[in-house]
Amino acid sequence: MRARDVGSAAHVLPLKLIVAEPDRVKAGALKKHIECDVDRIVALDGERKDVVTRLDGLRAESKQAGKKIAQASAEERPALVAAQAEQKQALKALEARSKEIDEEIRELLLLVPNIPAEEVPSGATDEDNVEIKRWGEPRDFDFEPRSHIELGNAHGWLDIERGARLSGSRNYVLRGDLALLEHAVMRFAFDSMVARGFTPLSVPTLVRRETMVGTGYFPGGEDQAYRCDERDDLCLVGTAEVPVTALHQDEILEGADLPMKFVAQSTCYRREAGTYGKDTKGLYRVHQFQKVEQVVIDVADEDRSLAHHEAILGNSEALLQSLQLPYRVVNVCGGDLGQPQVQKFDIETWMPSRESFGETHSASRFHDFQARRLSLRYRDEQGKVHHCHTLNNTVAASTRMLIALVENHQNADGTVSVPEPLRPTMGGRSVIGDPI
Repeated sequence: MRARDVGSAAHVLPLKLIVAEPDRVKAGALKKHIECDVDRIVALDGERKDVVTRLDGLRAESKQAGKKIAQASAEERPALVAAQAEQKQALKALEARSKEIDEEIRELLLLVPNIPAEEVPSGATDEDNVEIKRWGEPRDFDFEPRSHIELGNAHGWLDIERGARLSGSRNYVLRGDLALLEHAVMRFAFDSMVARGFTPLSVPTLVRRETMVGTGYFPGGEDQAYRCDERDDLCLVGTAEVPVTALHQDEILEGADLPMKFVAQSTCYRREAGTYGKDTKGLYRVHQFQKVEQVVIDVADEDRSLAHHEAILGNSEALLQSLQLPYRVVNVCGGDLGQPQVQKFDIETWMPSRESFGETHSASRFHDFQARRLSLRYRDEQGKVHHCHTLNNTVAASTRMLIALVENHQNADGTVSVPEPLRPTMGGRSVIGDPI
């Protein structure tokens, strides 16, 4: 990330806030189970202020020394020149220390997490997330339901073996009607957001490292990203949130143009390092998938951000309801929240083969966390410049949506019913697959 003044936009929280309220910042980090050295930041800031004061004093003395040398006699001049040389060495050493302090503060600030909302529940893992809403009832099958893997294999829709041969484990090939169903659900998700007034975008999926830093994925998430560091210093994104949120990086927007609401479909890449067990079978946790993402950029108003958060969550709920997929909404606990979010709601959709709900959507609000790192700002009616607030949420992630669609809408004969909103893109068909 390009160097900026440590007191400006190159970090999560304003340095002034961290120094003024260190205990509040520590409590937020503790709730998120994230380590950061607030005490070191405060100490360095104190040293930085002292160094700045000493630098100002030495520069003033050096300026006065130059005047004295110009006015001094031949006998006095050598001593004054020697003293000025010592001052210049001291000044050079202090300037070097000032740069070291600024760099250390900058690096430490990047590790400080955003302060979570009071409504975020305490907890360490996703098992501590709190259910706040449920819609629909899991289907009571009068036959033995098949998993999406069984259905995909039986119809020739899913080829995991050849996907692994092409790209390694946790890759796949979709064939025939399952490929069409993926396209149908992505197109329905995208069109539904455009109908809600979101501006459609097509964005790069290769981004610079500074864009990953600016959106809060680096430092800390490098192990989960596919990186092209050696040749290009680029990263493959795990979500369109990254390029869409950073679209206006280093710009000052007009407040009258906000909110900006964007929707983008992209291929997403995730290493999924450290995940094992049943989540790695089939399509649940894979390295590549399609996703439609919604992003909101608005003014720095907490009430408006909360309203946007409820709205983007509602957009995804409406999609699931129209597809007749039972789901629940959970309030994500501190330990599962991540560094950048103020609060996050996950939608978990019922997946019969798992006999449980599986995460399909994550709706997050960040306040100005990302905007500060991206230097994403706006000018209000009085001409004052502020950092924006940002939010995002999944509209549909292809592979997990396919699991839910195929498994929940399967029939006893092995065919799969197509929900009405997807039928136009599926050639008008209400059922796919031949009886098994």
